[in-house]
Amino acid sequence: MENVTLVNTFILLGFSNAPHWQTLFFIIFLCIYIATVLGNLLIIVLISVDSSLSTPMYFFLRNLSFLEICYTSVTIPKLLDNILALDKTISLRACATQMYFFLFFGATECCLLAFMAYDRYVAICNPLSYPVIMRKSVCVQLAALSWTCGSLVAVGHTTFIFTLPFCDSNVINHFFCEIQPVLKLVCGDTYWNEIQIIGAAAFVILMPFMLILLSYFHIITTILRMKSAKSQQKAFSTCSSHLIVVSLFYGTAIFIYIRPKSSYSLNVDKLLSLFYSVITPILNPIIYSLRNKDVKGALKRTVLKLMPSK
Repeated sequence: MENVTLVNTFILLGFSNAPHWQTLFFIIFLCIYIATVLGNLLIIVLISVDSSLSTPMYFFLRNLSFLEICYTSVTIPKLLDNILALDKTISLRACATQMYFFLFFGATECCLLAFMAYDRYVAICNPLSYPVIMRKSVCVQLAALSWTCGSLVAVGHTTFIFTLPFCDSNVINHFFCEIQPVLKLVCGDTYWNEIQIIGAAAFVILMPFMLILLSYFHIITTILRMKSAKSQQKAFSTCSSHLIVVSLFYGTAIFIYIRPKSSYSLNVDKLLSLFYSVITPILNPIIYSLRNKDVKGALKRTVLKLMPSK
């Protein structure tokens, strides 16, 4: 029988196994965080001030950029504090709160990326009806649905995990309160808990992912039917940025969540979590700005407006 204790605090190990690299880690993560916030904030400002970007695609992109700022703000500030502080503890309530918001923004992004794929499907496969189908009220409803689904998923997962009993160990070998490392601290056989979490994660991740795959199946079929190579290139260019973002986000998320705890590797998964929770959000504004002529054009026009006239 395992000894069950009342756990009030956890210890986040983070990257403390490399003490001589802490200063470098702090500088790198601080730079990444600042660049992520500024890059995504720039996307939000450009879409808000440039009338040429007042389309459904950029409405969703603005939501995504705001989401990325929130997403990284859940993990990186605590990681920076953890690197500098001698006391690496986090209260049970703070850990539950961090997990809730991380799942909230992560699940919301899953849904939002799916609706962005649907937007591209309607634009390319049904262009004549696009203004009617993707009118402003529909876009607002889809965005609201994404945030609502994210909140429900986060409440369910967080409540379920933090009502389970924890054993003597309170050491989380991670840089934030991620599901799998916290689940390892739960007492007894967690097989059915694990199955329920994987099942819920599969639904949250795979359902939007299937919608994305279905949307792009029809998109690619439609593009291949186009007679003009120029039309094909133009149609594909509107989807390429979204495809890259989807591949980066879903690739790591599926590997992290939809597998049994027995195959969980602390060090490997810590690096993978670092990739999709820290690196991906900074790549999104880079991908959408470098590969998108509309965004580059809006940036150029905005800079010219701000420059003093001679």
